[in-house]
Amino acid sequence: MEYTKEITDTGLSREQAIVYEVLLKLGESPASAIAKAIPSGTVLSRPLVYKVLEELIELGLAQKADGKKKVTHFIPKHPATITTIINKQKEKVEQTKKQFLTTSGKLSSLFNLSVGKPGVQFYEGEDGVWEVLMDSLTASEEIFSYADLEAIEKYIPALNAEYSTLREEKNVKKRGLVIDSPLARKFLKSYDGNITHTKLINTNDTSPSFHTIMQIYDNKVSYITLTDEYLIGIIITDQHIADTHKYLFESLWGLSSGDVI
Repeated sequence: MEYTKEITDTGLSREQAIVYEVLLKLGESPASAIAKAIPSGTVLSRPLVYKVLEELIELGLAQKADGKKKVTHFIPKHPATITTIINKQKEKVEQTKKQFLTTSGKLSSLFNLSVGKPGVQFYEGEDGVWEVLMDSLTASEEIFSYADLEAIEKYIPALNAEYSTLREEKNVKKRGLVIDSPLARKFLKSYDGNITHTKLINTNDTSPSFHTIMQIYDNKVSYITLTDEYLIGIIITDQHIADTHKYLFESLWGLSSGDVI
């Protein structure tokens, strides 16, 4: 078989790759002819060949001919279909990765507790930002947050929308402090008021651009920096540092006279 390796590299099993390649070479054929055409040394019984053909049909790589013949014939479909299979596998891997990130954060916490030392994790790029956001969904208490909403809207609007949806689904509550602006008020309208409470900080001058998100939860403090040059994230795991920032946040929340949305 000339292309078995290349086909199996796309995610098909060895048996699927062999049967599909034989079917491509024969064209419309019954399962018995396909079984006979498989090279010696590659033992595939007729029942197994029939089973694999059904699998190829499910994958969109084969189809049954019309029912006019006494014996069922199988027809190969264009190899371009394999690209669709690859894309589906890629989507599945990405989904699995995102789902695992929540568990990964919990495992990291267990590790840090077991060694008894503060931990610092560094992340880069959009995937790194996502990992930092996902870690906050492991919070067992209300998240405290400072955020530059203009930077979020500019650099990670899709990520933030997906993160917010997941947070609301998991009922992870958050309190945030942000600079008051027309964009901030419009931005915050999309949030569930039962899950998220945000206090607007009044400023006399033009609102400064911090390009940063800071989140405080459990024994962690995370930072995300969003700029044209880079996207980076940092998670610091240390109960003393987290407690200090919680105190500062609560103090600023109490001192601020801005509207709560």
